[in-house]
Amino acid sequence: MSALTARRNQTLLEVNELTTEIKTVDGNVQVLKDVTLSIKKGEIVAIVGESGSGKSMTIHSILQLIPQELLSSYKGTIHAFGKQLLHLSQREMKAIRGKRVSLIAQNAMTSLDPSYTIGSQLVEVIRAKTSLLKKQARERARDLLYEMGIEDPNQVYHAYAHQLSGGQRQRAVIAMSLACEPDLIIADEPTSALDPTVQLQVLELLQKINREFGTAVLMITHDFGVVAKIADKVAVMYAGQVVEQGVVSDVMFQPKHPYTQGLLACIPTLDWIFDKDKTKSMLHQIAGEPPNLAIPQQGCRFAPRCSKAEKNCFEVEPSMDIDQNTAIPHEARCILIKEDK
Repeated sequence: MSALTARRNQTLLEVNELTTEIKTVDGNVQVLKDVTLSIKKGEIVAIVGESGSGKSMTIHSILQLIPQELLSSYKGTIHAFGKQLLHLSQREMKAIRGKRVSLIAQNAMTSLDPSYTIGSQLVEVIRAKTSLLKKQARERARDLLYEMGIEDPNQVYHAYAHQLSGGQRQRAVIAMSLACEPDLIIADEPTSALDPTVQLQVLELLQKINREFGTAVLMITHDFGVVAKIADKVAVMYAGQVVEQGVVSDVMFQPKHPYTQGLLACIPTLDWIFDKDKTKSMLHQIAGEPPNLAIPQQGCRFAPRCSKAEKNCFEVEPSMDIDQNTAIPHEARCILIKEDK
């Protein structure tokens, strides 16, 4: 086994049965329940699901970014860097965020201060997390912009956020996330605000970072096209739970959970794209709406929208079932899978 292969087999982040409750005017609401997932060093893992499925809440729980006045409780474990993150103080977590783990937000404009140049913001991040002197930090900032594929890094260094294109801003944000050479980058839908051409460029940039620096990537997305392009493994979330996860090829070509099957059926086919009369071939839609998590849930959370649901689905809460026929575990949370065996 090569050193690189051995490194990639080391677990970097392991989330086990994470349950998060937040405070609302109607009482405490369980927004995540028993979320379990892991990411190895040098691996790209995607979390996919509809809006409100719990994707962003998962990463905010991992990084403990939920405001204390909003948080009711965390349960479960989050192990990374030899520590149980839920046992750390906010000061200890702050030392991990940015240095060991970096977050790329959905909208680059919210991550950049409009009153400071890109270069000054990069230098500030570098000096806050490293021992580099100001001159060294400036050189490092320009090098990072160049490594991000920016043609004129000096021009971007002296520019303000509003003077850059969407793609340049996102590359600048990614440069900031790499400033301290983190082990893990968490990307929260980093391409959703970009046009398709720039989306592809940003995804290829993240792949390059993963390949050349060995940085692990946890990607949050609602787009299976992004999953197919970039990820090694995928976790599908619905109503605050992981309902299916495994290697991308297994999940996309042999989906087990009805929700995953429904999401994949919503992807436009070439026949639909080239059909001038779209009324003859309507796109598939998953009927109904996600549940209101403020109301206690019973049985399978997807059952009210599932065309395959049986009586037991509304009464019995399913556990994750592992397919032993795959080299890497392929799991799904559905009692019908067990009944079919």
